[in-house]
Amino acid sequence: MTASANLRMIFALTLVHFTGDVYSAFISPLFPAFVDKLGLSLAQVGIIAGTARFLAFIVQPTVGYFADRYQSRLFPLGGLAMTVIFIPFSGVAPTFWVLLLAVALGSVGSSMYHPAVTGMVPVYAGRNAGFCMSVFNAGGTLAFAVGPVFVTAYVARFGLSALPWTMAFGASVWLWLYRVLPTPESEGLQNLGFYRALKDALGHVWRTIVLIWLVMVLRAVVGQSFITFAPVLMVQEGYSLVAAGGIFALFTAAGTFSGLLAGHLADRIGFKPVFLATHALMTPALLMMMYARGIWIYLGAFTAGFMVLATMPLGVAMAQQIAPRGRSMVASLMMGLAYGLGGLFTPVAGAFADAFGVRPVLLAISFVPPLTVALILLFPRVGPRRV
Repeated sequence: MTASANLRMIFALTLVHFTGDVYSAFISPLFPAFVDKLGLSLAQVGIIAGTARFLAFIVQPTVGYFADRYQSRLFPLGGLAMTVIFIPFSGVAPTFWVLLLAVALGSVGSSMYHPAVTGMVPVYAGRNAGFCMSVFNAGGTLAFAVGPVFVTAYVARFGLSALPWTMAFGASVWLWLYRVLPTPESEGLQNLGFYRALKDALGHVWRTIVLIWLVMVLRAVVGQSFITFAPVLMVQEGYSLVAAGGIFALFTAAGTFSGLLAGHLADRIGFKPVFLATHALMTPALLMMMYARGIWIYLGAFTAGFMVLATMPLGVAMAQQIAPRGRSMVASLMMGLAYGLGGLFTPVAGAFADAFGVRPVLLAISFVPPLTVALILLFPRVGPRRV
């Protein structure tokens, strides 16, 4: 590991993240179209969203363990191929169950590439671990900004039945990555079972890891609820599918900028102050989005996304710095298991939205962030990384 970052490899890893997440980003903004085509209830929307996040994220610790144990390009390249192939086929799904299957298979692919490439980032980051992880994460958040704008415009023009043609982009990127992506480096856990590997990776810092993980879970509950149901709310309140996709894109695009800024600041002043500032401002930002009208909804969406998504890469970078062994497994706990558990709340939120309406449910979820502030106050001070 050197002091300076290997920019070519950081770009390649970020490109894996961006490409896979572009296709994953197709699902949420198309829920209104799926509802119209297949007559889905909001509870079924929640089931699809929850299943996707369960398979894409909660199974990541197991995949992260295998990625640490077996150094193979199967995880990043095979997983990316599954996402690129199966998510576009959701557009031709004739029933709820076929749609669920297509989304599920694409999500399994997502669970394969995420821990493998996330675990490789610190190897090539040098002393700029926070910023490089934020750049890597920006690939995902940018994908969730670009993907909705593209796919809503594409479907509005060509229809859901043309969605499979979009896999051409992902196939082209995959061929380039096949040439340049290296085999992941060993982390010394080859001879350990799952629980021994977990214990070896976390050691005496497990309490701090659990604290970070709880904050990431609660942040994910808020973020995934808004990502899933805000587009549905916008369409219910009179916005077009394209406009709702644009609002959704602003929410996620803001996370690209805030994640980079948060990573830059964390490398200089430490992780804890950045966590405190963004989480303290999260509820006011979400309320601003919920009560904004007219063109102000765009500013509200940007501000809310800026705060909600800012610390997503920091949880991973902080945990990897505290527990440097088992990088893929630690990353999967913070980005995968935490994000997925937060996503599992979406079926519950969907059921409540069916009963009480989308707006009251999202307003209630807006008041979750103060719980995270109390937990962040217990974080240790982890300063800039030295190489």
